[in-house]
Amino acid sequence: MSSTEKPISPLSSLIFASRWLQLPLYLGLILAQCVYVFLFGKELWHLLHKANSMGEQEIMLLVLGLIDVVMISNLLVMVIVGGYETFVSRLRLENHPDQPEWLSHVNASVLKVKLALSIIGISSIHLLKTFIGAGNLDGLPMCKTEAYYAAAADALAKYGPDAQLACATMTSNGVMWQTIIHAAFILSAIGIAYTDKLMAHTPSKALAH
Repeated sequence: MSSTEKPISPLSSLIFASRWLQLPLYLGLILAQCVYVFLFGKELWHLLHKANSMGEQEIMLLVLGLIDVVMISNLLVMVIVGGYETFVSRLRLENHPDQPEWLSHVNASVLKVKLALSIIGISSIHLLKTFIGAGNLDGLPMCKTEAYYAAAADALAKYGPDAQLACATMTSNGVMWQTIIHAAFILSAIGIAYTDKLMAHTPSKALAH
């Protein structure tokens, strides 16, 4: 140890080592990733098994559901790999042929912006699914309401035990609020990116003076 280097105090070492407490959290996210892989396989099997009896809109909704699972899985990978690299320990993948391109310049600010953009992408998929389903809202009773049970009883009396009654899982007001929330996500991501841009330029301006 150089004579100019100050020894690290036990308290500083303990505080710095506390970052390893995050390791179980990232391992838990890996288990969550496994659950999403199982969910993807389950939804894919349902799509392949029922494809002949489903309409175009129903197939589209299932495919969007698969894309939604993939995007959430990508978000998990970004949090696991980028978060571990940023807050816990270096992965040392510089010479690895499969090193993600974004990992070479990842930091807390970059990770924050990427997460915001990923959340917007996931919200977009949910909003698209809502818009597709919103076209069938008119005339359908809400699921698990008195109007639905009354309509189901009438259909049962008229068509017998084979009667099937569709119901709505959303309202026009709910679609409007989902759109507003999505717009809020976009504005938040723009604000985060703009703030990080200002913070990145501040040191260079200070040095110039």
